[in-house]
Amino acid sequence: MSGALIEARGLSKTFPGKGMFRKGRPVQAVRGIDAVVARGEAVGVVGESGSGKSTLGRLMLGLMPASGGEVLVEGRPLAGVSGAEWRRLRQRLQIVFQDPYGSLDPRRKVGAQIADGIVLHHRASRREVADKVAALLVRVGLDPAHAQRFPHEFSGGQRQRIGIARALATNPDFLVADEPVSALDVSIQAQVVQLLDELRRDLGLALLFISHDLPVVAHLCDRVIVMYLGRVMEEGPARAIFTAPAHPYTRALLSATPRLDPARRLTRILLPGDPPSPANPPSGCVFRTRCAHAVEACASTVPELLPFGEDGHRVACIRAAEIA
Repeated sequence: MSGALIEARGLSKTFPGKGMFRKGRPVQAVRGIDAVVARGEAVGVVGESGSGKSTLGRLMLGLMPASGGEVLVEGRPLAGVSGAEWRRLRQRLQIVFQDPYGSLDPRRKVGAQIADGIVLHHRASRREVADKVAALLVRVGLDPAHAQRFPHEFSGGQRQRIGIARALATNPDFLVADEPVSALDVSIQAQVVQLLDELRRDLGLALLFISHDLPVVAHLCDRVIVMYLGRVMEEGPARAIFTAPAHPYTRALLSATPRLDPARRLTRILLPGDPPSPANPPSGCVFRTRCAHAVEACASTVPELLPFGEDGHRVACIRAAEIA
């Protein structure tokens, strides 16, 4: 792992409100996010549904414009890039979607869909394109003959492998995997995760792995970002996050993770209520309405993401030192 490949600085995204008879409140999906993914590094993003994980991934790929802040690729701002320069950059940034069937065109053979990126970004003969598609299918554990089949002829796990092959077709440097195994059977999930891990190590990919499955994130990722209601609650090395979590929200997430070994099970921390609406977030710390450690100051102070311990471990909690 060496050097920052892609970086978010103060990244924010607000969606306009919707209403039938009156304009609704804007939804603050992501607010003031700082994140870095280095070459060859796997960074996990975890949190409850609605925390802004997928929005962050799409912002870092340039798939939607940011409302504030910026994304930099090797130190160069992503905003404002257009034309031929954007086309060159686009091939370096790819995504694997959550739904392996919905992300594929049911009317086209999978080989043609994998070939799209090769044809668009590389000058190659028809024979070279076919050879590249065959090699990609083998690389993800499928047969080259599968190129002539349609998406409905495959299982969910096979379709996700096809989605991964399609993402690899442009020889990317940065890959966002947005809940890539949540739609798969448990027996298949481990195989796809192992494939992503092998590809990341073999190809030197920078990987942003978005998931709600904490054991998978612990196995795959070097660092972890914990999000809640559009903000980062805690960020740091996976070992620190999973063995010595500093934020009350991180501790609650980990306590809900099933463990086979009774000696390693944690006392379940039950959070009261549901997450507030991102259209009407609490003042101060957005987690305070569900936090057992909240005090009066939490309602007026937006906690900064500050260093906690060593090795880049950071936490956004004004009481982190007291409750550690």
